[in-house]
Amino acid sequence: MSDTRRRVKVYTLNEDRQWDDRGTGHVASTYVEELKGMSLLVRAESDGSLLLESKINPNTAYQKQQDTLIVWSEAENYDLALSFQEKAGCDEIWEKICQVQGKDPSVEVTQDLIDESEEERFEEMPETSHLIDLPTCELSKLEEIADLITSVLSSPIRREKLALALENEGYIKKLLQLFQACENLENTEGLHHLYEIIRGILFLNKATLFEEDEKFLSEVFAQLTDEATDDDKRRELVNFFKEFCAFSQTLQPQNRDAFFKTLAKLGILPALEIVMGMDDLQVRSAATDIFSYLVEFSPSMVREFVMQEAQQSDDDILLINVVIEQMICDTDPELGGAVQLMGLLRTLIDPENMLATTNKTEKSEFLNFFYNRCMHVLTAPLLTNTSEDRREKDKFVGSNKNNTICPDNYQTAQLLALILELLTFCVEHHTYHIKNYIMNKDLLRRVLVLMNSKHTFLALCALRFMRRIIGLKDEFYNRYITKGNLFEPVINALLDNGTRYNLLNSAVIELFEFIRVEDIKSLTAHIVENFYKALESIEYVQTFKGLKTKYEQEKDRQSQKSNSVPSILRGNRYRRDSKAAEEGDEAWLNDDDEEEGKAVGTPVEKSKAEDDFPDSYEKFMETKKAKESEDKENLPKRTSSSGFKFTFSHSASAANGTNSANSKPIVAQTPPASSHGSSSRTANVAASVAATKGSLVGLVDYPDDEEEDEEEETSPRKRPRLGS
Repeated sequence: MSDTRRRVKVYTLNEDRQWDDRGTGHVASTYVEELKGMSLLVRAESDGSLLLESKINPNTAYQKQQDTLIVWSEAENYDLALSFQEKAGCDEIWEKICQVQGKDPSVEVTQDLIDESEEERFEEMPETSHLIDLPTCELSKLEEIADLITSVLSSPIRREKLALALENEGYIKKLLQLFQACENLENTEGLHHLYEIIRGILFLNKATLFEEDEKFLSEVFAQLTDEATDDDKRRELVNFFKEFCAFSQTLQPQNRDAFFKTLAKLGILPALEIVMGMDDLQVRSAATDIFSYLVEFSPSMVREFVMQEAQQSDDDILLINVVIEQMICDTDPELGGAVQLMGLLRTLIDPENMLATTNKTEKSEFLNFFYNRCMHVLTAPLLTNTSEDRREKDKFVGSNKNNTICPDNYQTAQLLALILELLTFCVEHHTYHIKNYIMNKDLLRRVLVLMNSKHTFLALCALRFMRRIIGLKDEFYNRYITKGNLFEPVINALLDNGTRYNLLNSAVIELFEFIRVEDIKSLTAHIVENFYKALESIEYVQTFKGLKTKYEQEKDRQSQKSNSVPSILRGNRYRRDSKAAEEGDEAWLNDDDEEEGKAVGTPVEKSKAEDDFPDSYEKFMETKKAKESEDKENLPKRTSSSGFKFTFSHSASAANGTNSANSKPIVAQTPPASSHGSSSRTANVAASVAATKGSLVGLVDYPDDEEEDEEEETSPRKRPRLGS
């Protein structure tokens, strides 16, 4: 999902008073060390070069025009403008500018447009040379104090004088004492005034004013999480911390670090864990914003907290699971909150920002924690909406094909798309853990159920997930895909799409074109042997003919290679390949995985059945060889519309090469004629082999052998297309 909110054009005013276009890029507000302050950075979308680097000067007059334009002057006769593609992006950057300058974002001009000479004269006037007189800090004066602080924010000079007066008189500590008094007296009006006062002081941008009393903050945290605290008060407290965190973004890096470390030490994360689970939508939203500041500041700090918490808490109350549940239960029709939370989760599980030390690896420890304690919560909606029970139940809802596959609810489809986006990120960045999870849960099969969704964006998300897996060119994944016949729903989607030239069509073609260009032999053989008859009529691209050519070339090479090997060596071939496959599997299972570090705890334990697997497999191969000349496969029948349709088995047993009591026989398409012949494994032999594989059903692969054709129970069933 590309972010267009911050897409801008940069303009400068030339000598002829005309605006020159300096380029298009994306704007960000961040602290720049060289400029010693918060700055606006624009990087070109074409090559990432820096189009603009401009410090947000506290005294510069910025103007917002026409909802999508921000204009200012950096020097005499040098005017700049940012033209935003979207109003939301303009509002976001405008708030950052106002935050730095201590302005209310509702204003359209941040400073009074007066001449510098006039400002100097104003400063030299005797009546303005002294500090601002502050009212006595007492309950009866709170409204007067709030009005004073609000009134000075529009003038840079008066802001400076107010800050000096507050610091010289120790005014902040006095205000905190009034806060305690208002709490004890349950003076709601006084608390409202104090909120406005503190908020105004935050806008002064003076870090020295906020060397806070830790006892005070501890008491605020306690009130925030106390069930006895009324809703209005809790809302004000959480908004106060939100403003506090927003203010921290304007501090120098060392001050900002100290600020967040203090919050962490005082218990901000346990407090957020409670507050984010509350019913009040405004409180949850503000708490999410605070959490985002903490994750942005230090993902490692958050990860350390949740791993410590996991040692003494159940899964359902872990902070990350609370975040996932809030994402899943977002009531916003557009899932705005869910999108924000998904981004935070992605930051937390991103190995690129994880630390590695001599004694421990944060990456492996946290990912083991996440996959053991949190992944089931994240995938629950996906597994629920693609379960056999759900699909059987939905068959009675209506006759529409899509009703039998996944819900028509747009919001649910959006949520599943977000989950798939996060899982796709995991495929790209977590090699060992996500591979183990996908194969043990037969997750790709469940994801591909969504290829039949009426929502094209969801079908594309499912396809993108598979595309990322294939893009890894990992033979463990490739064998998982071919054994489970997982191309079938993709090809069905392509056939169902007909002659429509759309994004789905292009995405499916690109997937097969990638396999052809990268010459992934195992997948090429599987596609040609099982689906070519259904695909050969597609001639507007040469992808499938190209796959057939690659397949035949490889067979010719193998045939020549086989003829050059003495016959006495061919008899030992299966035994050698079986041993190699066994060693390969064991090596992968024991692999520390360079990218993720050594796993803490073995996700899959070897069973006795696995130890017996090689001998059973050799017996199976002997049986298979004896039956090669007997077993024949049938082509799928062509329907009246001259198309093919395959039935996709959604059960995990199909992926593992077993038949359940309720499964129907599946007939595979006959492979192209070959001098080597072809065969399929019989159901009883396959079931026997599966039984010996024990707990490693989803992980143990079969040897790569050009003479062994793919099976079997998971090949396409003959099912005529439902035509008109």
